[in-house]
Amino acid sequence: MNGQSQKWRPGKRALTGVAALVVGGLAFGAFRLARPAVKFPTADVKRKEFIDYLEVKGEVKALRSMVITAPYSAGDLQIMKLAANGAKVKKGDVLVEFDNTTVKQKLAQDQSALKSADAEIQQSRAAARLKEEKDLTDVMTADYDVRKTRMDASKQEILSVIEGEQAKLKVADAEEKLKEAEAKLKADRSSAASDNVSKQQKHDQAAFQVQLDEHSLASLSLLAPLDGVVALQNHWQPQGGPTPFKAGDRAWPGAGIAELPDPSKLKISARIEEAERGQLKLGQSATIRVDAVPDGSFGGHIDTISPTASLDFNAGWPVPRNFSVEVALANSDERLAPGMGAVVRVAIDRIADGIVIPTSALFRKGGRTVAYVRHGSKFEETPVEVLRRSGDQALVAKGLQPGEQLALKDPTFAK
Repeated sequence: MNGQSQKWRPGKRALTGVAALVVGGLAFGAFRLARPAVKFPTADVKRKEFIDYLEVKGEVKALRSMVITAPYSAGDLQIMKLAANGAKVKKGDVLVEFDNTTVKQKLAQDQSALKSADAEIQQSRAAARLKEEKDLTDVMTADYDVRKTRMDASKQEILSVIEGEQAKLKVADAEEKLKEAEAKLKADRSSAASDNVSKQQKHDQAAFQVQLDEHSLASLSLLAPLDGVVALQNHWQPQGGPTPFKAGDRAWPGAGIAELPDPSKLKISARIEEAERGQLKLGQSATIRVDAVPDGSFGGHIDTISPTASLDFNAGWPVPRNFSVEVALANSDERLAPGMGAVVRVAIDRIADGIVIPTSALFRKGGRTVAYVRHGSKFEETPVEVLRRSGDQALVAKGLQPGEQLALKDPTFAK
């Protein structure tokens, strides 16, 4: 009996251990059931002011800027060199250089024509001088002959009648020759003057053409009119859409190649649809987030809203008609630069007492909008009627109560 009793006691301890394990397992299971098996990020349903925001994408632009345009009368306009987008330049720096081969060739031809015209003027003047000297000599000779024949004719008293008549004829003949010489001198002078005017006009025309060529050649190098940051302009490409100009592209006369804004005074420029325009008013406060400055936001207000729609050539094809809006910045930042992308956020309506949740707590299931409300360790699917959405918040009309916790991820997808 004692031996059997000793064998029995270890078995009893084993049963006690098994019982402890069972109780521990049940306790652990109860603990697991008391909390969700998978942790979900949650958010509270809050009763607070709901602000309806209008968000518009825009671009940082300068209040004062100069658009650098292609020349109007310089022939073929192929860009050979172009300043980099965003490059900082000083007044007088070269921004754009076009191919000047054709203009240089034309300038050389016109300069040659000008030299020829100048040589013709010199030759014409030399020939006119020679002819005038000969005509003057002829006039002087004829005048001398007239005086001589008159002197001979004055001796008529001592000459015979026949000789006297002959002397008179000689005088008349000399006087006629003098008139002819004087007339020829006058005609040659008039002809020389007319020829000189004609050749001078030809010279002036050639000189003017050379000036035009020189101006065209100079216009093929576009210089910075002020200090600033280069913002290359877009032009339409059939395959790429709106694309900034680059070296090798061809431009049309008057095309805007680049904009040189003054970085010291900036604004936000955007385009809006007609429905959005009806929600904005001058003076409305705005919050601006700039893509290139992610660690902060900027204050501002609506400064300008265009009264009429205009074509937006940067919005693709077909070209839409919309409205321009400008937002004045309340403060400046040296990190801001023209051309940076920005998002303008304007409060267009406020509801003082609303039930507000994050939009990330809403899901679409079976054509309905639902939220997952936490009840203990579980999340229960609850239909929700959303009145408005604005940014990352939603205003709820029905389905939720303040203080409830919502899952920010779909718990039905949890593993």
